[in-house]
Parts: sequence; structure tokens; C-alpha cells
Amino acid sequence: MIATATTLVAFQFGGDDWLTGLSDPLFAGIIFVWLFGVMLWASFGVVRHADALADLLGEPYGTLILTIAVISIEIALISAVMLTGEAAPTLARDTMFAILMIVLNGLVGAALLVGGLRHREQEYNLQGARAFVAVLMPLAVFALVLPKFTVSTSEATFSAPQALFFGVITLLLYGVFLAIQTVRHRGFFQQPLTENLIGHGEPGHAHPSRSAYYHFILLLLALLPIILLSKRLASVVDFGTVRFGVPAELGGVVIALLVLTPEGLAALASARANYLQRSVNLLLGSGLATIGLTVPAVLAIGLLINQPVTLGLDDTGTVMLVLTLVMSAMTFGGVRTNLLQGAVHLVLFFAYVLLIFSP
Repeated sequence: MIATATTLVAFQFGGDDWLTGLSDPLFAGIIFVWLFGVMLWASFGVVRHADALADLLGEPYGTLILTIAVISIEIALISAVMLTGEAAPTLARDTMFAILMIVLNGLVGAALLVGGLRHREQEYNLQGARAFVAVLMPLAVFALVLPKFTVSTSEATFSAPQALFFGVITLLLYGVFLAIQTVRHRGFFQQPLTENLIGHGEPGHAHPSRSAYYHFILLLLALLPIILLSKRLASVVDFGTVRFGVPAELGGVVIALLVLTPEGLAALASARANYLQRSVNLLLGSGLATIGLTVPAVLAIGLLINQPVTLGLDDTGTVMLVLTLVMSAMTFGGVRTNLLQGAVHLVLFFAYVLLIFSP
């Protein structure tokens, strides 16, 4: 907490001048590691208070709060770059695609592999998982595939009427999903009780003695420095991709790693403890929230500042996304998972990483 506050104060009162010296690779690297490390540490604080709220409120509210909290970090980072006027128009697309690939392949694969090695087979609530995938598939295709095939613009972008329409329906459909998740069919997103789970609490919760209001306020305070520092980190990432010629997709991967690391560790811990439903809620919830919240945000900002937002993936990305969505539908089409499914998703993730450096 002290390191986060010190960093925030330093940059708020004169530290921004350091960003003018980024032409030195060593100095730029130090600034990047400093900001990324501090923001990552603060994000773990967000997870800690979200876990306390999960213990107080129960599922699925706990994982929903955590998901929305960390996705707000992603939106803050992307918005910061867009509003500087220096952003690459593909940053939002690359970040969303990176999060989907890391979540649906890397983290889902690791969770299923860890759980399968330890427990052979694991159970989850089929209705909840299918609800995630059913909403995620059309929204992901609308956002990341359809813009490549529209003819209203010469690039892989939406025209203004299209951007308004798809931004609104994405937000509305995500709102309907949240109503299903939290009110009408809350039971779909709770862990089925089996003999070895009865009487055991969920992993990762500290059984807090404080009130929900206390943890909610501290969660917001933990988010504040991340949001305020996001513009600085975004400037370093944007400069690095242009100045040093690294693949532009790495900018999205950096933001995705910052957003997903704490949540991913929580999901892996839950899978290892045989609470696969919590992993499903965290991981599929992150993927869905990425599309459901980020797409309307970036399209709205693009319309406000009259800046086109390139969303459509290239042919390789489209193939990887469609294959990932099909495999996710197959993986979460039954009531049990095993390590084979985890291995398949990890292979897709390694292929995604390879294609970044060797397109």
C-alpha cells in the first residue's frame, strides 16, 4: 500500500516529466517494470477485498464483483491510450483478443489440467457454463469478426450507426446475463455439492470479520491508483511498441496480463481445491465481461473523439478465435472435465503465442 501511494504521489507531482526520457531503452524498461509491478501489487489488493466480499455475499456475487473490478482496469488502460491521441487503433482489439486467448485457452487449460491431475474428473454446473458460452459466442463474433466483413468502411471498423447499434445491444445482452446470474437463476452459477465438498469452505476466502461496506470501500480505494496510473503505463507500452519495433499485439498482452494475473491465480487455486465452478465463474466471466463492457466503452469513446476503432481480426486471428469458441462449447458441454480437455486448450494457447512472434 505504501509503495502504491508513493508511486501515485510521485507521478501526480512531477513524475510525468520522466516519461519524456523514454528514448533510453534502459530507462524506459525501469519505468515499465516499476509501474507494472506497482499496479499488479495493487490489483492483488483488489482481489483480496473482492474475495472477502465473496465470502460475505456468496456466489455468484463474489466472483462477479471481482470480474467487474478487474475489467474496469482494462477499460481504464485502453481508454487512457485512446484519449492521449497517440493510440494505435488496434489496441482495444488486441487487448480483448489477448484476454480471450489467455482466459479461454491458457487459464482454462491450466485449471482443467491442474484439477484433472489432482482429482481425475471435476464437476461444475452445466447450466451456468452453457449460459456463459451462449452469450460469449455471438458477442465475440460481433466484436472481433464481423467488422472485417462489413462494407460500410474500408477498414475492419464499424460505421457510426453500426458502432452505436452493436455497442448498445452488447451492453443490453450483458445486462440480461447479469440479471440471470444474480437474480433469476442464481443457482446455475453455484458449485454442485458432492460428498468430498460438503462441510468445506471455498478456497481463497479469509472469512472476514469486517462488514461488506468496509471491503467495498477498500476495493474502490485499491482500484483508484491503478486507474490513475493507467495512462502512464499505457504511454510506456504505446511508446515501446512503436520505438522498439515489437509486435503491436504485445501491447494487448501486457494489459491482459496485468488484468488477469490475480484473477487467474484465484481460479487455479479453486480448481486445485476441486471448486471448478468458481474457476468457471471467474474465467468465463472475465471473457464475457471483456466483450460485454469493453466493446461499448471503446466504441463510445471512438464516437466521442471521432477516432475509428479497428476491431476486426485478421484471418489468422479469426481462425484462432472461432476454434477457441468451438472448443469452449465442447469442453463445457458436459458435466465433467478431465486433463485431456485442459491439454487441448493449452495447445491452442501455445499456438496463439507462437503466432504473435511468427504470424
